[in-house]
Amino acid sequence: MAADDLPLDYATLPSVAGDIGVAWGPSGVERIWFVAADGGFCVPQAWRQQAAAGYGVGEQLAAYFAGTLQSFDLPLMPRGTAFQQRVWQALLLVPYGTSSSYGQLARALGQPGAARAVGGANHCNPLPIVIPCHRVVGANGRLGGYAGGVHFKRLLLDLELRHCYGGSRIDGATDVQAST
Repeated sequence: MAADDLPLDYATLPSVAGDIGVAWGPSGVERIWFVAADGGFCVPQAWRQQAAAGYGVGEQLAAYFAGTLQSFDLPLMPRGTAFQQRVWQALLLVPYGTSSSYGQLARALGQPGAARAVGGANHCNPLPIVIPCHRVVGANGRLGGYAGGVHFKRLLLDLELRHCYGGSRIDGATDVQAST
């Protein structure tokens, strides 16, 4: 059995965003998901449920939601294509409490015409919150979509803005249900 095929451990953690699932293997955290999201992720039968998340993920997520952690320090093992990996690395550079557009990320990657592809990579991000795909919005300022649901994206952006600036900056933002 290859290392990529080994069953993962997982735990379900409570948060202000609802229950969050976290899965990890011997090299790091591989998946995070919103348990209550429409079309939710189904845990493979081979995975082993644990009482607490490995690598301190639970503590770091709790600190993030409390506003005392702005950058995660976890071993991350997201699985994806080379392009997706590049996009996810670029997402890690978008500062807490700020946002970037899909087009800005595409230009930062040296592919100015790849805004839709960046959106697709965002949608496939297996580590939302930790790899902050919620910080990417449309060029027009609209929230765009979010794999867990745009209400989670709004909650995360609002949480960061409250902790940075003492108030929400997206109260009037328009939601779009597309998943790009």
